[in-house]
Amino acid sequence: MSLQTAAGSITELIGNTPLLRIRLFEREFPSLEVYAKAEWFNPGGSVKDRAALAMIEDGERRGALTPDKEIIDSTSGNTGIAYAMVAAAKGYRVRLVMPANVSQERKQLVTAYGAQVVYSDGMEGSDGAIRLVRQMIAEQPERYFYPDQYNNPANALAHYNGTGVEILAQTGGRVGMFVAGLGTTGTFTGTARRLKEHDPGIRTIAVQPDDAFHGLEGLKHLPTAIVPGIWDSGVADEVWGAPTEPAYELARALARQEGLLVGHSCGAALWAVRELGRQGAAGVVVTIFPDSGDRYLSTGLYRFGRSAVQK
Repeated sequence: MSLQTAAGSITELIGNTPLLRIRLFEREFPSLEVYAKAEWFNPGGSVKDRAALAMIEDGERRGALTPDKEIIDSTSGNTGIAYAMVAAAKGYRVRLVMPANVSQERKQLVTAYGAQVVYSDGMEGSDGAIRLVRQMIAEQPERYFYPDQYNNPANALAHYNGTGVEILAQTGGRVGMFVAGLGTTGTFTGTARRLKEHDPGIRTIAVQPDDAFHGLEGLKHLPTAIVPGIWDSGVADEVWGAPTEPAYELARALARQEGLLVGHSCGAALWAVRELGRQGAAGVVVTIFPDSGDRYLSTGLYRFGRSAVQK
């Protein structure tokens, strides 16, 4: 959509996010050219707008989502916000199951859009929310439309048809490496699949927390979690485990040195990019910044800590 054209709905503004040059590692790794997709430019504030819209519209096309159905899914926050925004624009009701310990900003955002929220045990993380939503659906199957973001192919297809295509266009096809975090795994799987079809030589690095007990909201430690059905390990050349504190430090460094306030998982992506540099990688690397840091202020991400680059 051109700037001269009025949007008929907020959903028309989803996608086509900017690709930003990241200069955090330029001095240390001058041969590495780093770019990041700034996904907080989506109207709902995160990369999950893409998947939520794709899954809801897929449900409409299949006739599974009708006006009498209530959209329900488990979420750690961003997909829930996206569901709530898209549903509000389209006139659907939404019920979300979220771990009780997600950030206050995320809780307030979903309710601002009119979604009803059921909280699962925070200690059980996203897996606890998945188990609870399945129980609720089993009790009243006729009441709900369940997109099931962890197992819905439309999730990954949103990135195969959108994010991956955009990256190729924005880099002029020069991308040599791709880095993204693993949550539902849809962003990585769909984008990496599209990039590999363009050039099988593109190196794809998937990033997960290095431990089951971590502080990287939105990311899954797959060895100890319910593995999403849409996860395709075949499009990942490598899967790396990011430590929490170094990820936090890099997120803080990016805010202070480049004016980019990003979330926990963006710090994990930056950690992986730095590891590529330390391995001697050269050329164009593209990563995904799923969201902004403004929805994590209450978590303390930006409350303490020195810049990692200043150490």
